[in-house]
Amino acid sequence: MNLTRTEIKARGLTFEISESGPADGEPVLLLHGFPQDNREFERIIPILNEAGLRTYALNQRGYSPGARPRDVEAYRLREAVADALAVLDELGVERAHVVGHDWGAQVGWLLAANHPERLRTLTAVSVPHPRALLLALRVRTSQKARLAYFEVFRSARAERLLLARDAMVLRWMLRPLVAERVQRYVDAAREPGRLTGGLNWYRAFSSDQIAKTGVITVPTTYVWSDRDGVVGLTAALRTADWVSADYQLWAMRGVSHWVPEEAPRELADAVLARIGV
Repeated sequence: MNLTRTEIKARGLTFEISESGPADGEPVLLLHGFPQDNREFERIIPILNEAGLRTYALNQRGYSPGARPRDVEAYRLREAVADALAVLDELGVERAHVVGHDWGAQVGWLLAANHPERLRTLTAVSVPHPRALLLALRVRTSQKARLAYFEVFRSARAERLLLARDAMVLRWMLRPLVAERVQRYVDAAREPGRLTGGLNWYRAFSSDQIAKTGVITVPTTYVWSDRDGVVGLTAALRTADWVSADYQLWAMRGVSHWVPEEAPRELADAVLARIGV
């Protein structure tokens, strides 16, 4: 894999990005989640490149060292959406296939809902359409329990909690991954400002940011895994209500929340099936 790591200046910030694949390939923007970074896609990128796609794996705000604003309000979802659009502009990409996991999926849904002209397709991994998730929170106490950790991550003690005793809690969260990959994220979380940047996504979040997310009109696949401790079946099934374009629910068995690293081949298959290559 001929991967190039570079920096993109956009919106007064500097974002790290890894790009690879044929220069004339259709562009794919990869958006990671917490507590990972663009390395979570390392195992699917070669498969996408071999299929002729050009991939751009972005380190989002809070993760790129040059994109760590101090103000919590700077981590509202609208800012991350604007980042993605600005990075595409700087890359000269008019329309991209978007693949997002966790918070990256949330950004992907908002991109598709509010800027459909910039997307060719959407593959959202783990996190469902925002309105489906809000519905599940209203009607399923089990979904509320799954997201109880949000309040912990929003607290002032979250950094200490996650890194205490050699990052025991952070390691527990990532336990389905092999030790080497867990260690890379633990090491990254110890960088100055890095963990706070990631946690500020939680601190800046409020349901009003997603409550009016509209119907998706671009071809979409939602990837859900049955051992995901974050999202239950109700939200996964009701996502179909919010997509009017060609849609598929791609359900994985025996896979946890960390789909890109735990099941890269199957995820790559889902992405390629959606893109149609």
